[in-house]
Amino acid sequence: MACEGRVLLLRGVTLLVGFSVCAVVQGQVKGFRRFGHVQRVQRGAASEEQWFTQKLDHFNGADPREWKQRYFVNENFYKPGGPVFLMIGGEGPANPAWMQHGTWLTYAEKVGALCLMLEHRFYGKSHPTVDLSTDNLRFLSSRQALADLAHFHTKIAEDRGLTNRKLVAFGGSYPGSLAAWFRLKYPHLVHASVATSAPVHATVNFPEYLEVVWRSLASENPECPRLVKKASDALVERLKDPKTHDNITKDFNLCSRLQIQTEMDSAYFLETLAGNFMDVVQYNEDNRGFEGVTGTNITIKVLCGVMADSSLGDPYARYAAVARLMMDTFSMKCLDASYTTNLRDMTNTSWEGPAAGGGRQWVYQTCTEFGFYQSTDSPNQPFTGFPLAYHVKQCAAYYNVSAAQLAEAVAQTNEYYGGYDIRSSRIVFPNGSIDPWHALGITKDITANLPAVFIKGTAHCANMYPARSEDLAQLDLARDHVSLLLQQWLKQ
Repeated sequence: MACEGRVLLLRGVTLLVGFSVCAVVQGQVKGFRRFGHVQRVQRGAASEEQWFTQKLDHFNGADPREWKQRYFVNENFYKPGGPVFLMIGGEGPANPAWMQHGTWLTYAEKVGALCLMLEHRFYGKSHPTVDLSTDNLRFLSSRQALADLAHFHTKIAEDRGLTNRKLVAFGGSYPGSLAAWFRLKYPHLVHASVATSAPVHATVNFPEYLEVVWRSLASENPECPRLVKKASDALVERLKDPKTHDNITKDFNLCSRLQIQTEMDSAYFLETLAGNFMDVVQYNEDNRGFEGVTGTNITIKVLCGVMADSSLGDPYARYAAVARLMMDTFSMKCLDASYTTNLRDMTNTSWEGPAAGGGRQWVYQTCTEFGFYQSTDSPNQPFTGFPLAYHVKQCAAYYNVSAAQLAEAVAQTNEYYGGYDIRSSRIVFPNGSIDPWHALGITKDITANLPAVFIKGTAHCANMYPARSEDLAQLDLARDHVSLLLQQWLKQ
């Protein structure tokens, strides 16, 4: 999901969870806001990238243009007659590490599945157009992505003699939504789906994200979110006085002197710092520390420990200490919190541009399909200063998308997919209670054939990562439950 939609260097991630498929890469974006002993599910050489010819526009038969889409294959578990597992790429480069590690491979081994992963159009090396101009980005949408998946599966099945094999779709975060929607829109192709941490309901304003951040911080220490709020409020007051800006620049180790000329400048700075907490909460204690996937040992417990350490000074000083800790963790020399720099990067349309790793593309999708803006428009959350209006103005600045166009696009998305009221079968929806994205997902069974698996105490996409001895019992049970569901559904 993902990871969520803005370009923040400190995010330590990208919107991927994919940022792809739940994996985060420092210095990209945050779409859906990632160490420990790792059980390696499968050993062997990493999958080699392969290429598939796709149509540029699946919905215009008069447009003959084509392009090459990247995909990966793992045949190590396949047994004749077995199903096909398809991991869906998301808002970042498809990571071949997923062809060697992850819960889905445990499932594949049990049922003898052929494993495929398809990179999402416009992310990673899958470049359908010569650049990322707004005109070209009109070919970037979840609907085109689903059509890519359908055509890919159809042709691969024909080429490999798999036309009668059952297909199971997997995805986490935004790709989790795609997994659910793939089953919904192409039921003749997709037999079942595992839609992990999937925000299936689109919404322009998503203040509930930060409300979950408050509750998740409070689960460690009830005083923790209150201290964060005091620090955030104190920073907002200091920003009002230009005389404090030199000290703020030093306190937060900014790459250039803090310049607050518009509300966008202050909002971007405040959101950047809040992102330290948002990201850690979203990926708290997950198991991303395996080969090819970035992880961190910074947890909610660590952040709340810093915020409770009075020896560091007042809450504002502790807030700054958190920022420095995160920079040290990701080996950042300084924090670039300049909206002017962000605007320049996000409007660079080159494939070599600083936001081409996923930021420009994902935020475009939020502006034209999903919203998902994690605003401070709720009193029940710990931050101040980046309201919905700030996010909406970015859509206009980056892509000339108006507030009205954004609202209509989000309404159309829910109309097309059904939002929370999805009508289908054989889709399981795992979510973690710590993960703020669960607020837009399915956390209670819709029907017996559309079950939810709500995992208390776990974060974004936790059930997708390789199992380890430190995992909570409920996480182990959730993985087993999904496995049993898949075995049951594959017999239907």
